[in-house]
Amino acid sequence: MKTVCEILGCRYPIIQGAMGVISNPEFVAAVSEAGGFGTLATAFASSVDVLHQQIKETQKLTRHPFGANLQVMNPLTEQFAELLAESGIKTVTISGGSPKALMPRLKSFNMNVIPVVPSVSVAVKSAALGVDAIIAEGSESGGIQGFKGASTMVLVPSIVDAVTLPVIAAGGIADSRGYRAALALGAGGVQVGTRFIVSRECIAHANYKEAIVARTETDTGLLNMGGFQIRALRTPLTEKMVNDPSLLQKGFSGAGIEESWLQGDLDAGILAAGEVIGLIHNVLTVREIIEEMIKER
Repeated sequence: MKTVCEILGCRYPIIQGAMGVISNPEFVAAVSEAGGFGTLATAFASSVDVLHQQIKETQKLTRHPFGANLQVMNPLTEQFAELLAESGIKTVTISGGSPKALMPRLKSFNMNVIPVVPSVSVAVKSAALGVDAIIAEGSESGGIQGFKGASTMVLVPSIVDAVTLPVIAAGGIADSRGYRAALALGAGGVQVGTRFIVSRECIAHANYKEAIVARTETDTGLLNMGGFQIRALRTPLTEKMVNDPSLLQKGFSGAGIEESWLQGDLDAGILAAGEVIGLIHNVLTVREIIEEMIKER
């Protein structure tokens, strides 16, 4: 069985999670340059041309491998996959649904396919499709997730026992303790999201980063979006959303995300973040985050 690093072509088995509009080329390249595996997020790319430009900009900044995340529910996903293959991208992570419909196309491009899964049953079904590795995402993670999740501590070893593929742990990992704990649970690597938001290279607004640094582990909550949930920072806006669901779509719209994540208006949109915010106390460079994560204590 190949290791995570052998599949990805990176030095350290640390994947940057899909982080929407703040997954900018400079940031993605910085992760790969520091020995991890940067990932372009395609969910908010409005067209093939936009994604093409992001790929070209990232390739100018690093010669190291990087990948992309594909959202199953995005109607442009098949076009994005073709563009990624044409651009020499070898690995994609899949979220927002089963990779089943995409597998024939992706495998025809000889791409590595790594789905994000919330349960053992989904992991087993994904493995049967011929995926190359599994990302086991615990329910404490930030952003989009389902309604029947388990914590990382339980989910990772359960999936390790159920499949014969490399398993990558996601959710609740911000430093060397979480990294080593994931390996002890049987994972061959980790996926990190929230910790990377609070990096110098990420274009998330300083207000967003400062809000994460200032909060504790109990300052996130789950918002029911209908077909899925989002774990996000508790803010006056999210408290209103609990009582007025009509505000949910506006808060997770392109405009709401841009105003909050990029422009710093914390009352304009949903601010995705995991429970791991309780362990994040400063803004570091991507390289500092990765080097601290892999160091021996």
